[in-house]
Amino acid sequence: MVNLRGASSERQTGPGALSGVGFPADFQWGAATSAYQIEGLPLADGAGPSNWHRFACTPGHTYRGHTGEVACDHYRRWSTDIALMQELELQAYRFSLSWSRILPEGRGQVNRAGLDFYARLTDKLLACGIQPCVTLHHWDLPVALEDQGGWLERDMAGWFADYAQVVFRALGDRVPLFTTLNEPWVIMDAGYLHGVHPPGRREPAALPRVAHNLLRAHGAAVQAYRAEANQQIGIVLNLEPKDPATDAAEDVAAAQRADAYMNRFFLDPLFRGRYPDEMPDMFGRVWPSFPATDLALIKAPLDFLAINYYTRSVVQDDAREVLPRVRKVKQPDSIYTETGWEVHPASLTSLLLRLRNDYGELPLYITENGAAFPDPDSVGDGAATAGGEVVEDPLRVDYYQRHLLAALSALQQGVDLRGYFAWSLLDNFEWAQGYSKRFGLVHVDFDTQERTLKRSAHFYREVIRSRGKVLQRPAGDAD
Repeated sequence: MVNLRGASSERQTGPGALSGVGFPADFQWGAATSAYQIEGLPLADGAGPSNWHRFACTPGHTYRGHTGEVACDHYRRWSTDIALMQELELQAYRFSLSWSRILPEGRGQVNRAGLDFYARLTDKLLACGIQPCVTLHHWDLPVALEDQGGWLERDMAGWFADYAQVVFRALGDRVPLFTTLNEPWVIMDAGYLHGVHPPGRREPAALPRVAHNLLRAHGAAVQAYRAEANQQIGIVLNLEPKDPATDAAEDVAAAQRADAYMNRFFLDPLFRGRYPDEMPDMFGRVWPSFPATDLALIKAPLDFLAINYYTRSVVQDDAREVLPRVRKVKQPDSIYTETGWEVHPASLTSLLLRLRNDYGELPLYITENGAAFPDPDSVGDGAATAGGEVVEDPLRVDYYQRHLLAALSALQQGVDLRGYFAWSLLDNFEWAQGYSKRFGLVHVDFDTQERTLKRSAHFYREVIRSRGKVLQRPAGDAD
């Protein structure tokens, strides 16, 4: 059994705990965003530049040169966006903090204006009955720290803990759920293997050190939290089941390798205090030995695990590919999103069950789940109802319905699932893909900043109102 703070709870999660076909009364319904993707004005009021600010402003790095300079203008329109959350009847809102707004150099002097922005946002959420759920780091690292080595630098763990301490002292009495890092695997894989995120490197030999420093930073932040606050803290991992394309031994081995690289690379040290057995063979001579004290720090007890789920991968062995030397195989009968991800809700159920079976009775939150489909750039493009009140997005409605039913199935089988956060509240800056991919429940016209509810937003509100009972109706049958 995993030693997880808060895992022993009186809350029942078996079928008997459910009312009818719905979710438990204390299940938490929310939506999620991240700082650089929605805030805009990245250098406002004394903020320092982040690595994403510099990366996006460098020609050739993003779709059509798009940047987060304006994004959703949330830095100025945050009160309007909270009103949208109220309209959707959200119970919780997950957002991230811009490290460089709070510490412009990444260390040292606190920028009071940046910290006050998040304090106002937190207080307004609480006043509106919406629980703030804060992620300390969602990929946007202060440039000053990137230039000192970034996640290749061992001192990053201490720098991150110092930043976390500033946040915990300012917000720890009012934020019931904190997460340390969002999707550290993406920081490693996209930033240091494929070079499509900052720092834009393609250095496979760097990956073990980057992953280890990310995990050490997480552990150090958990230590800081225990010293400053006493509510709950976890980490956000993006997890993706890996299925072999055939029963051939080499494809089965490829799926195991892919699972070790993407999923167990972070799960095993966090909950077992060791890296997967496949890693030394996968990385060869560049795989280092790690001090036992590091692994003990990484395994610091958590209150919950947060997971982001979007898709699965069907893979086959391919030695020509970079780590983990597999090739994805498209499934001819499946629906794929605009980001090329297979819609496969059954894998969400199996993932949740696997986490329970392999890592113990840990409280779980789904902190991101959603899909990009071809929404219009503006509601005047013929995709709204008469009067322009709703953007129709039937594929997204179907996606949410099927994945929420998959989550409910896992809950009914005893998984301790505590909440669900749709990704995303707003259409936003989708990293290297700029504004070309829309995930939002709320449509954003990026020229005018006008917000318009999509049909999926209305559907999600009905899910919240009914505690999931509406999921048994045909998709889209909501007011």
